[in-house]
Amino acid sequence: MIRVVVVDDEALVRSGFRMILNASGGIEVVATAQGAQAVEVIRRERPDVVLLDIRMPDVDGLTVLRQIQELPAPPHVAMLTTFDTDEYVLTALRSGASGFLLKDTEPEQLAQLVRTLAAGGVVMSPKASRALLRGHPGAGAPQDADVARVGLLSERERDVLVLVASGLSNADIGTRLHLSAGTVKDHVSSILTKLRVTSRVQAALLAERAGLLGRGGDDATRGDG
Repeated sequence: MIRVVVVDDEALVRSGFRMILNASGGIEVVATAQGAQAVEVIRRERPDVVLLDIRMPDVDGLTVLRQIQELPAPPHVAMLTTFDTDEYVLTALRSGASGFLLKDTEPEQLAQLVRTLAAGGVVMSPKASRALLRGHPGAGAPQDADVARVGLLSERERDVLVLVASGLSNADIGTRLHLSAGTVKDHVSSILTKLRVTSRVQAALLAERAGLLGRGGDDATRGDG
């Protein structure tokens, strides 16, 4: 059972997400909270996933995110926003969030996105991520030093990076590429080191900026060797 806490200042959003997720198999919203209560509720409930509003009147989501990241074994956090170009989203992703969801995400997609988060995957709508990058001048510059480091990756590491950016967990990547879980983990570690980033989300953003996400990973079917 995937345990979820929903943090939002709007009661309608909290109740709507609770209803949708609780109706999905294997997911339980164990608590909802507003901003000021969030960290204490999360500390008490120890959820696997937190859906966190990025804009709240009493305390902003970035502050709550930083406090969550300081907890022992922090949960996977996805930021909630109504704007696909929210200027705070990029900061949240760089601060350790595992992705972001638009509040108008289709109900049938929401449960699958939560499962992806719980499995350690990245949740980032392609439409929203492209809009986000366009909204930050220079973020998509193809020749900047960060993007240039993508060139250090081997072909197999690029295959893995594309699937990481698509939201797949290590287990799913292993199945797709016919690799062992240990090999995928080693590739991901190498990718993060070469790209000089600390999270899968940051690596996914670089993949988007480098133009890798249009290539897909279905043709990458080589084995461990």
